[in-house]
Amino acid sequence: MNLADFPWLTFIILFPITAALLIPVIPDKDGKTVRWYALIVGLIDLAVTVYAFYSQYDLSNPELQLVESYAWVPQLDLNWSVGADGLSMPLILLTAFITTLAILAAWPVTLKPKLFYFLMLAMYGGQIAVFAVQDMLLFFLVWELELVPVYLILAIWGGKKRQYAATKFILYTAGGSLFILLAALTMAFYGDTVTFDMRAIANKDYAMNLQLWLYGGFLIAYGVKLPIFPLHTWLPDAHGEATAPAHMLLAGILLKMGGYALFRMNAGMLPDAHAVFAPVLVILGVVNIIYAALTSFAQRNLKRKIAYSSISHMGFVLIGLGSFTDLGTSGAMLQMVSHGLIGASLFFMVGATYDRTHTLMLDEMGGVGQKMRKVFAMWTACSLASLALPGMSGFVAELMVFVGFATSDAYSSTFKVIVVFLAAVGVILTPIYLLSMLREIFYGPENKELVSHEVLVDAEPREVFIIASLLVPIIGIGLYPKILTQVYDATIVQLTARLRDSVPTLAQKPHSKPVALQPAPLADLPVLVAPVIGGR
Repeated sequence: MNLADFPWLTFIILFPITAALLIPVIPDKDGKTVRWYALIVGLIDLAVTVYAFYSQYDLSNPELQLVESYAWVPQLDLNWSVGADGLSMPLILLTAFITTLAILAAWPVTLKPKLFYFLMLAMYGGQIAVFAVQDMLLFFLVWELELVPVYLILAIWGGKKRQYAATKFILYTAGGSLFILLAALTMAFYGDTVTFDMRAIANKDYAMNLQLWLYGGFLIAYGVKLPIFPLHTWLPDAHGEATAPAHMLLAGILLKMGGYALFRMNAGMLPDAHAVFAPVLVILGVVNIIYAALTSFAQRNLKRKIAYSSISHMGFVLIGLGSFTDLGTSGAMLQMVSHGLIGASLFFMVGATYDRTHTLMLDEMGGVGQKMRKVFAMWTACSLASLALPGMSGFVAELMVFVGFATSDAYSSTFKVIVVFLAAVGVILTPIYLLSMLREIFYGPENKELVSHEVLVDAEPREVFIIASLLVPIIGIGLYPKILTQVYDATIVQLTARLRDSVPTLAQKPHSKPVALQPAPLADLPVLVAPVIGGR
């Protein structure tokens, strides 16, 4: 069989889901057999994903690759259609990597282990499907199905307020999904042809007013998942009650679904409307960074502190996406992958710390580094990555967004200075609250009451392996960003060119890479704030 004709993406999506269906018949009493089964399935799917990427994916091709299409409902042009390009391939690899590590992180789970690992494997395939499908209706279906395992994992294995957190999660995300369905049906039935194929939908000539309504609907739906202020409040509650593997999936993958959809649909399918909304995205990004950083600074609950830190870092994705430069847009993509790795590592450490101290309140900790030196070292490394220490992936991503936006010719110098200054304030706040957190947990005298009631054992080999596995790509990308940026460069350049073509003043200017350091006059800004006249 010719490997080029093998249905790689269909296999990668359906294999863990099919394997999950076999879990109920596996003879197992204490969960030890089923956890090994789930881990082996995860490793196989990860290996196939990596092999398909290295053997079948062309880095220089900006178009969809590994394309498969099978008729489902031919009358509506509804197909099982999957493919990968520079927007989806990095996130498919990230999903396979993080989910496999999350299965390993779930090793201590003893409550209903068969159901737990069934849901984990179902999420494995569902998450990859979100990034791979190229049919709008199919995208909506896998987006919705992905919510069910997350809800159940929160509701069954969460903390004391798990029912409240799970219900809030499903209400926010399912409510936002209604906008996806309405917008998808509108786009599919618009014009002379009815189609759900994303490429065909993107090529339709929508009226400008309709584009703005569609873009706004998508922004609400995906803003919930990213999350964007003020649609973010479900995330701290969900993280506050989740277990370590659920943390890793929420921070590492689910938030990226919102960012990916903004790239794919808002910017890719509605470029004229993006020209109008881009300044709004930038402003929302700044609000995310400042508001969430200040809120994180004030939190005394460890999980909620890291959750707000997550929201703050995702603000850079919005600024980069609204920059209209290759560098800024590339930085936004890099920030999604980087935050997926760093967020997963931080929340795993939160879970590991709670397993030992049985408290999340910083006031009840102190001096635990004396007995947990490996845990302290891993916490320090992950925190330094989160505060964008040079040499780690977060530094490169945020620097690319800063420089990309600062050199954009789409905005006035005044607007750029204000945005860069405010975003920089958020960057300064990050090391303050993270280093203060480390001090409160690990430094100072031991809390005698905590030490007398809890056994503060150091990190076990499994935990060291998980953090080391996450730190390797974090440091690798930080030292040599091209290892990741080359995966999506061609697609990002094509996307940015299309976005610039939607703005008359930008379309007339030469588009170089990187963009020249030349400020735009104030008169250019209203072009992005007022509707663009005419179709593309």
